[in-house]
Amino acid sequence: MAESGRGPRERMVFSAAQLIRREGVGATGMREVAAHAEAPRGSLQHYFPGGKEQLVNEAVGWAGRYAGKRVTRFLATLAEPTPSGLFAEMVRQWTDEYETVGFAGGCPVAAATVDCAESSTSTREAVATAFATWTGPVAEALTDMGVPGERAGALATLMISALEGAILIARAEQDTRALTTVTRELGPLLDAATHTTG
Repeated sequence: MAESGRGPRERMVFSAAQLIRREGVGATGMREVAAHAEAPRGSLQHYFPGGKEQLVNEAVGWAGRYAGKRVTRFLATLAEPTPSGLFAEMVRQWTDEYETVGFAGGCPVAAATVDCAESSTSTREAVATAFATWTGPVAEALTDMGVPGERAGALATLMISALEGAILIARAEQDTRALTTVTRELGPLLDAATHTTG
């Protein structure tokens, strides 16, 4: 997820997302974001006149777009795309991260939801939009694989909900058990949806 070649504004949004996914919104300060992004501290006010709330909302938006774009990449890795295969790839990125570098990181959208959804209307709206930005491509992919359109959105929501819950449990347990469990248990249900007629 390197952001080399980006300008200071883009680097700060990316850095905010990375810090939020590890520390949460409350522990992510503007100074830390500027330092992580290797951007001048004075540029924060220039690029984010709405302060930390604006930066958090833009970081959440970036994360939603990133997750949505990953769907196409996941599908490209599958010789024969199936709903269970897509879900396994969505989960695998987290399993790989946790097995390689540990359990420090989570989803920045989930972190912002937990930290800010009740205290900031704009952030609640930003996280809702981010989840929709992610759910849409998943639902579209399911439809392309033969899942009836009226079920695709619901199953996309189920997939993302199961993944987010498993990420939280994995971090709490410091173990990938929950991630492998949701992959194994949800896969057959997802694939069975391609065989229904409505």
